[in-house]
Amino acid sequence: MPSYQTRRRMSLLILLVGLPVYLVVVVTLMNWLDARFGRQPILVEVAVYLVLGIAWILPFRAMFRGIGKADPDAENKSERP
Repeated sequence: MPSYQTRRRMSLLILLVGLPVYLVVVVTLMNWLDARFGRQPILVEVAVYLVLGIAWILPFRAMFRGIGKADPDAENKSERP
């Protein structure tokens, strides 16, 4: 398991770079589907966007877990013997 600081930096990288790239891919895919098969009913489009909106986070759940809390290792480092 990576350290807290590494997970924090990786989560920031995922949010700032990975998420916009993923959004471009999803919108491009949906535009391709519209061009290929025609416009889908609105409920189908909403369902696809909801599934894809949730699916991107599943591989990164462990990376984002606990990032908003204080560094658990900082307590041990700041103590003096």
